[in-house]
Amino acid sequence: MTTLLLLDASARPFSSATHRHGSHTRRLTARFLARWRAMRPDDAVIHRDIGRDPPQPVNADWIHAAFTPPEKREPWMREALKPSDRLIDEVLVADLIVAGVPMYNFGPPAQFKAYIDNIVRVGRTFGFDRARQGEPYWPLLAEQAKTLVLFSSRGDYGYDPDGRIAAMNHVESSIRTAFGYIGITDVASVAIEYDEFGDERLMSSIAQAEQAADDLVDRLIARRSLGRAA
Repeated sequence: MTTLLLLDASARPFSSATHRHGSHTRRLTARFLARWRAMRPDDAVIHRDIGRDPPQPVNADWIHAAFTPPEKREPWMREALKPSDRLIDEVLVADLIVAGVPMYNFGPPAQFKAYIDNIVRVGRTFGFDRARQGEPYWPLLAEQAKTLVLFSSRGDYGYDPDGRIAAMNHVESSIRTAFGYIGITDVASVAIEYDEFGDERLMSSIAQAEQAADDLVDRLIARRSLGRAA
């Protein structure tokens, strides 16, 4: 059985498939999940709605607690890290992470940045030892064969590699960097563009992204099936 962790980071509470001003990323994550469930109904799904219920940003108490060795933590430190522990536990149990992350002012929403700051944590998802030969940092999830599927949306167009404003896209690159740092490097991404134009180009981009989401489901399920057969 596969465990999916579904992350929705849009501040818009509804999908653009059902609401005129709804979220395109929620549209894609919902489509992906529906197709996956139709093909693998017994797989477990954890849904974390970051857009509606964002994690608390990291503060001084969090930092103090996280960088204190576990055996030396006081009760208030363990309490401060409980929300982070829950988020990390979800990542650890997941085989496939599906994240809907729209572009807000060229980067991910603040809600998703808070999520990243809570799951990229010393001793839990990455290691650090200043006495270690060579690189003192290392990923702790590198051997767990996790996959990240990233769905994004953009108001303008040309943000893909070699596009007219690719250098202004800090969504996929920052998320790939953060997840790669903890050992999740198998990443696929799909995005909808032209949202602010609202014309046939947007409709075409939505159709292409939905087809890409369907194809991703088919490829990932086929890959898992081949892995089991092997």
